[in-house]
Amino acid sequence: MDKPRPTLHLLCGKIAAGKSTLAAKLAEPDGTILIAEDDWLGELFREELATARDYVRHASKLRAIMGPHVASLLNAGLSVVLDFQANTVESRRWMRSILDTTQADHQFHILAPPDEVCLERLRERNAQGDHPFSVTEEQFHQISRYFAPPSSEEGFNLVTHRDGA
Repeated sequence: MDKPRPTLHLLCGKIAAGKSTLAAKLAEPDGTILIAEDDWLGELFREELATARDYVRHASKLRAIMGPHVASLLNAGLSVVLDFQANTVESRRWMRSILDTTQADHQFHILAPPDEVCLERLRERNAQGDHPFSVTEEQFHQISRYFAPPSSEEGFNLVTHRDGA
């Protein structure tokens, strides 16, 4: 019996939409690896992440090393849940470049709860204090301005989750 092709799971949604919760569920099957941007950035650059510009600079460093690594995992037959933001066309181009170097399948998960739900989850997450980053409501709105949902022309296999994870 043939082994199923590995799958790259991608996630798109505003802050506190439920991406990391869904990512953890998607990573449960054997042979599936979870790679979470917030964890890596938090460990490597926490003290250096004060502004959106800082995030862009350090995220690009992380992507430079993670892209080939994710491709090698997929090419080795493992599925990967890439818990990196896919909220901009640029970030999705990077993800597409990973796919283009593999024979992997993919699913692009869009989490689309209303902003009010995201903000309530954000408040809860901040109160718990167990997330690598605390985000204010003002930052939520500032960052949400850059959110651009994927279009069908981008060629991803879209799976929409209306209420988040």
